[in-house]
Amino acid sequence: MTALSFAPFQPLADLLIPHTVAERLDGSHDVSHLHRVWSNVCAIRDKEGGDHQILLAATLLHDCVSVEKNSPFRSSASRLAAAKATELLAEMGWDEERTQAVAHAIESHSYSADITPTSLEAKILQDADRLDALGMVGVARLFYVSGRMGSHLYDPADPQAQQRDLDDKRFAVDHFKTKIFTLAQGFQTATGRQLAQVRHARAERFLTEFMEEIGA
Repeated sequence: MTALSFAPFQPLADLLIPHTVAERLDGSHDVSHLHRVWSNVCAIRDKEGGDHQILLAATLLHDCVSVEKNSPFRSSASRLAAAKATELLAEMGWDEERTQAVAHAIESHSYSADITPTSLEAKILQDADRLDALGMVGVARLFYVSGRMGSHLYDPADPQAQQRDLDDKRFAVDHFKTKIFTLAQGFQTATGRQLAQVRHARAERFLTEFMEEIGA
């Protein structure tokens, strides 16, 4: 990534990025993911407001603890990340109020944690992170993660799960209905909802055309 990736807040980013796990071998949660989420944060913040410093710290540290998608401890990942971020920011001299604001945003961003965000910054981060699970990027990440988990693309006997239960651990395309298509209705900010509708439509179009190509 270039030195301008998080401009005009690059000095803070340079301090925080070494403490993230974004360099690990996971193309769905790498530095490019952090940058996409930050771009989404900026797009929402420009319309909704919010504290830039809190938002950047929360963005860069929201995945700073790695827990695999198929781990039974997946729902604890955001709480562990929030705890790590709290410790790090305290060591950097952040006051308790701002540190806790970052921690709450990190803790409540996660879909699996099911924690309601209460601050504007937490709502923005949750929206920004979920935008990256929608649209064409969301589709790419879905199949990337499914491949890492050893899933099939789809059930050849019943691709649209008309006569079976959805099972996104076995079939990647089932994840559209179990999660992706549910995301757009849960956005926290007006700007986030508008952006989500556009990306939701793209994901729907992808699945429609995919099913056409496999003869379903």
